[in-house]
Amino acid sequence: MKLRITAASLWAISHLTAVSAEPDHVTYPGNGGNVVLIAGDEEYRSEDALPMLGKILSKHHGFNCTVLFSVSPEGIIDPNAGASLTHPEALDSADAIVMLIRFRKWPDETMKRFDAAMKRGVPVIALRTSTHAFQLPGTSAFKDYNQFGKEVLGEKWVSHWGKHKVEATRGVMETANASHPVLRGVSDVFGDSDVYEAAPPADAKILMRGQVLAGMKPDSGPASYSKKRADGVEQPINDPMMPIAWVRELKTDSGKTQRIVTTTMGAATDLSSEGLRRLVVNGVFWGLGKDVPAKANVTTIGTYEPLMYGFNAARKNVKPSSHGL
Repeated sequence: MKLRITAASLWAISHLTAVSAEPDHVTYPGNGGNVVLIAGDEEYRSEDALPMLGKILSKHHGFNCTVLFSVSPEGIIDPNAGASLTHPEALDSADAIVMLIRFRKWPDETMKRFDAAMKRGVPVIALRTSTHAFQLPGTSAFKDYNQFGKEVLGEKWVSHWGKHKVEATRGVMETANASHPVLRGVSDVFGDSDVYEAAPPADAKILMRGQVLAGMKPDSGPASYSKKRADGVEQPINDPMMPIAWVRELKTDSGKTQRIVTTTMGAATDLSSEGLRRLVVNGVFWGLGKDVPAKANVTTIGTYEPLMYGFNAARKNVKPSSHGL
């Protein structure tokens, strides 16, 4: 019996081949400098935010950007897939890492690549729940990374200082450090996520504090009440204001300086703020030891319509390739 090859069957074969070869990550090419952006949290829509930041870093600033995701076995973006990280090989050549992850449970072969990047002194720009990035099992060879927030970034998860989904955040510059390059051109920072309680270590340079607002709008006034901190001391909610952005410079075992930028802001909706996007982009330049632009271009590429944060509220049936240009 002869097999009849029709145009329709040729299309089906080529279509199936294309589907099977569909990448599980997204790349935005540039002229140099490999920035790896890691999306992997269940609540704050990192799967919306990190591709947007990657496009800005690539198209406006010339970085080679690779965005990695948590996916289901079917290749669908799934923030709840805590053990998943697509294309971890990208970490092998990372020059900088931008991350928004929460309680990841990556296998040792993936953690080995992340650990190697840390030991190389790759700069880290860490957003929001990256303070509690990992929840590795006791059997993991890398279980010490469960302390990554405290030991590397400078703070772990402590508490919601502002009322969650009730009290938004206004960024207030730390006057003593207002001339720091990461704050160059940054103004009018607002986010509809709440302020986290945070007490960075003495070696951290605080760049911005978060004013707890009595509402969810940029023009909401400051909240006014007292609250107990984790150490049991009661204080006015905004006096002093909690740090929401800081930098550290750590020494690796080889003696190299590793630059760290941490902000407890970073929900995808927060990044609708031009000022916050600029702080993140500036952080990449500073982390890499490059001159920070006077006012970095952070105009979004195409439409940016992030979903409101919340658990089990991600877009459905979205593949990494959907974020391609």
